Amino acid sequence: MGIGRSRIVETTDSLDVVNFTTSRTNGKKSKQKDVSRSDAKVDKFDETKLLNFYSAVGINFQNIASNDAMISSKINKLVKEGWELKFVLSGVESDAGKGDGTGIFITRFIFYRE
Repeated sequence: MGIGRSRIVETTDSLDVVNFTTSRTNGKKSKQKDVSRSDAKVDKFDETKLLNFYSAVGINFQNIASNDAMISSKINKLVKEGWELKFVLSGVESDAGKGDGTGIFITRFIFYRE
């Protein structure tokens, strides 16, 4: 109830996927243990805070409308900068039942610019 941490997150750092990719030739031997997860983390990114959908009394429609305005503003800004929205992808990790109490919903907007 009101404890979500909704954000627009945009990396300002870059990584090379080649540095984190290994190849298997027989399906069993892997060199992934030579790849450090900590090296895959970016240090530079922008965060835009969004509002929680829920409050103590239920769904907060003002917050939903405010988030829609914030996301529309971000998309319109990117379009003005020459980016084209190509794909919208969603993912969910839902509450696993008794004792879990957590879940996440994520929406990814994929933009393209020549």
